[in-house]
Amino acid sequence: MGQWRDGAATLTVEGREGSPLPLEIAASARARTRGLLDRDGIVGALLLSPANCVHTVRMRFAIDVAYLDRELRVIGVRTMRPGRLGLPRPRARHVLEAEAGALRQWGLRPGVRVAVLSGATGAVGPS
Repeated sequence: MGQWRDGAATLTVEGREGSPLPLEIAASARARTRGLLDRDGIVGALLLSPANCVHTVRMRFAIDVAYLDRELRVIGVRTMRPGRLGLPRPRARHVLEAEAGALRQWGLRPGVRVAVLSGATGAVGPS
């Protein structure tokens, strides 16, 4: 497995039919800090890595948050309205963010595993 870099990728969800979902990877400190701030929405999802918590201060829309472990298995999912602070999630190594309602539509729930294919490196996971 290679190390993820900031940029475009695709996300597949275990047990979900259909094409891969668009994904943005935020692996650098700068990209993780920026996250979804000052945006009006997102097509697909944003993966913050490494990360174990998020906030929605200065965000313009509600988001779904999936906490992922080392094996990219979902260990928790929640919806956060703008202006909230999330607590660190034990065992979480990555955080997946999408517009509110998207994770349920995609079938993401605790126990489901995801796969990431990075456009730049072809990596399927973090190093």
